[in-house]
Amino acid sequence: MGSTATLQYNGSLRTTLTHTRSGTQVETDAPVDNHGKGERFSPTDMLSASLAACMVTIMGIAADTHGIRFDDVQADIVKHMVSDPRRVSKIEVHLRIKGSFSDKDKTILERAGMTCPVFLSLHPDLEKEISFSWEG
Repeated sequence: MGSTATLQYNGSLRTTLTHTRSGTQVETDAPVDNHGKGERFSPTDMLSASLAACMVTIMGIAADTHGIRFDDVQADIVKHMVSDPRRVSKIEVHLRIKGSFSDKDKTILERAGMTCPVFLSLHPDLEKEISFSWEG
């Protein structure tokens, strides 16, 4: 089995990640509070953003499966760090979903989002605060 991605260290606490299949690249930088310039996503920013992206992707799959229109979604993501050891202690994902949805549609989509692989892969001690705002 081949690699999912490759990483190149660029010096100055920056990396370039390359997605093997597509060649798409993402650069990272250490955050300002940890010796970096904060000019790119930090690895912990990517962890937090990955949760939201995964949730919305799985919700989109569920919407397609159930014939639900799901095309205007935004999320605010808040990462909380603690020290000793330095780690992400909490991720907030505040989803804003625009459109007309029945209560059944909302239940289907919310349940789908909460079963995304990133959500299920994160350690149980990492607090996840998820909110859904249905704007129609």
